[in-house]
Amino acid sequence: MSKKLLEPGLPRGFEDSFGKSLLIEKKIKEIIENNFLKYGYTEIKTSPFEYTENIGGLLTDDLNNFSKDIFTFDDKDKKISLRFDLSAPLARVVSEKYLEFAFPFRRFQIAEVFRNETSKTGRGRYRSFFQGDFDQIFLGKVPPQANSEILQIICDTMLDLKFKKDQFKINIFNRKIIDGFLNDLEIKDENQKFKVLRAIDKFDRIDENFIDLLQKERVDRVSGDKIAGANLSNDQATAVVDFLKLKDLKDLKSACKNELQKEGIMELEEILEILNENKYLDQVQVDPSRIRGLNYYDSVVFETTINFKVKNKQNKLVELGSVASGGSYAKLCSRFKGGANFEGTGCSFGISRLVYLILQLEQLEANQKIPVIICTMNKKYFSYANEIAYTLRKNNINTEIYSDPNKNLGKQLTYANKKKNPVACIIGDNEFKDKTITLKNLLAKKGDNNQFTIKKENLINEIQKLI
Repeated sequence: MSKKLLEPGLPRGFEDSFGKSLLIEKKIKEIIENNFLKYGYTEIKTSPFEYTENIGGLLTDDLNNFSKDIFTFDDKDKKISLRFDLSAPLARVVSEKYLEFAFPFRRFQIAEVFRNETSKTGRGRYRSFFQGDFDQIFLGKVPPQANSEILQIICDTMLDLKFKKDQFKINIFNRKIIDGFLNDLEIKDENQKFKVLRAIDKFDRIDENFIDLLQKERVDRVSGDKIAGANLSNDQATAVVDFLKLKDLKDLKSACKNELQKEGIMELEEILEILNENKYLDQVQVDPSRIRGLNYYDSVVFETTINFKVKNKQNKLVELGSVASGGSYAKLCSRFKGGANFEGTGCSFGISRLVYLILQLEQLEANQKIPVIICTMNKKYFSYANEIAYTLRKNNINTEIYSDPNKNLGKQLTYANKKKNPVACIIGDNEFKDKTITLKNLLAKKGDNNQFTIKKENLINEIQKLI
């Protein structure tokens, strides 16, 4: 009985990386890490698994089933889950290891996170993806300087990634302002308030019928899907929509009446003043609809958005969403023993989404050092080939030896051309006998004099002219 052959493929929402996309990913990580280090952050590494109860309901759309959006497994008498972000593990580490750290604690981590959601094709969303996180944790209140510095790092990094200033904007707001506004609307039920906040987080992505999401339900005009609303009255829903349209800080200030809102406005003004002094203000704008979907943010929040559309896998132009977002949080650590006095602020770069975007823009160069290839015509020449390879590698020139001398030169060069090897070092009878090497420039234009023989002692100088 023959075995059934397996179908090669991945579960939905996951992707492999190779070639140019992997090069771009590595380049992005390098640029992001350099900026973190430049501002004095220290790298840490946390486990990909946490106890499910430690992660909590910080991601969920459903307060009654907080673990449905994360990958959860039984581990004897407890449940464990793959991390959905890098902030929840940070809170656990700080609460557990705080005696080992100096505060304010500046940390960064670049790692993979996992979310058990349907992959939304075209917006660069996946069920596993890389984030680049950086945070400052304080024993007490987060000062405005810390938040302004987060925004400066976002701006510096986006520019280092070769985005032009007119291609991105950093949107900033304060959850205290919207919380105070909802209090004035007498929206006191926590489940209802939660649904309103989740709806507001979608304000910039829903062009039609957004107000229905605040009321009974929203019906998607394309798919027909029904999404339960927040059950606000018509007057309440209209007031929310009108408030979200306020973009000028002066207008917002006039509309904010209670003390919680005034506190939020003051915190924004302090941050904007520092950004203005440091010449970063042009890249920042106030936007009441930016309140972040994660539940642990409770004051200043920010989202970095791209000012143009990108092509999805169906070649249609779509909005990409946020590429670097975060904010301040006071309760993330207080859930743990030992963490009551810690507050923090931070940001996460969506590295996988940035790869998706930058591959289309072609503004960032990430050149791979493709190796020189040594082609031998007989297995008895391998001792000479290895000698040449040793010399090249000692001079920091990546080198591979084609390992099957039974293949003729044409097939070896076909392999080299497919891999885009820049130079072939050819060793045949004469080269082996005379201790020479024939160099073939594989990137030369047709008709050029692209092949010549050199003495072994001239190898490094001649190779460096070609690569």
